[in-house]
Amino acid sequence: MIDFRVKYAEYADAFEAALKEYCDKMNFQPSVLTDSMRYSLLLGGKRIRPVLFLSALDAFGAEWKQEMGFAIALEMIHTYSLIHDDLPAMDNDDFRRGKPSNHKVFGEANAILAGDALLNTAFSLMFEAAAKGVEYLYAARCLCDAAGAGGMIAGQSADILYTASEEVSKDELEFIYEHKTGNLIAAPVTMAAILTGEYYFEMKQFGHDLGFLFQLTDDILDETGTFGEVGKTLGKDKASGKLTCVKVYGLQASELQADLYAEKCHRILEAVNKNVDFFHALIDFVRNRKK
Repeated sequence: MIDFRVKYAEYADAFEAALKEYCDKMNFQPSVLTDSMRYSLLLGGKRIRPVLFLSALDAFGAEWKQEMGFAIALEMIHTYSLIHDDLPAMDNDDFRRGKPSNHKVFGEANAILAGDALLNTAFSLMFEAAAKGVEYLYAARCLCDAAGAGGMIAGQSADILYTASEEVSKDELEFIYEHKTGNLIAAPVTMAAILTGEYYFEMKQFGHDLGFLFQLTDDILDETGTFGEVGKTLGKDKASGKLTCVKVYGLQASELQADLYAEKCHRILEAVNKNVDFFHALIDFVRNRKK
């Protein structure tokens, strides 16, 4: 058995080093643009999306340390979405990862531009990677689709649309889960499968179900966590009438749903004839996380 925390730290530390090196070289003008981009990128966090990508490459025998471009692009897209999500027009949150949100430090206009810049820089990184071969082009397309109007942005739009809605629908909740969170959790492992030619359908389904599990636990933590653990304002989803699993199922049934999705993730991995011990441990980590 692997030591999950040690292995997770190996991937995360390698990614952090690559990200810091990249950020050190950024020099967009005016300097406030670079500063605001760096601020949110380097706030920390679990780095689960790049870790998923790098660990899947490792499981399939690829040289994972050579693919940091895609890993950084993944984190840039995730970070841009968080910057915009925290804005007053969206979730209106003053904190992210225990620190002031980007717009509280740099102002709303600069925060919007920082998010825009991160998204466009991510695309530049993907174009650069796509020059390596057709499999890189398809992996880039996978990430673009996951982040775009048919993916994460659709989920964000639906999240806004159904906020404070009188009707609570399982179908609407699942649409938000799949698009807002699930697609960008599934993308890293699907991209790794594309690059290596290994277990595409299994990893795509695994990522989808892991995304559902991640969002289930996120909604549960909004009800049960503390600011010190989670690093952002809690109880806002309930106060603003967000469509969450707790609103649809109740807290106890939501915990059961999370257990079911964790079990689904474990079962999918049984069909993958590779060393996937890290992923089994990751499922348990996501299910039991406190932040």
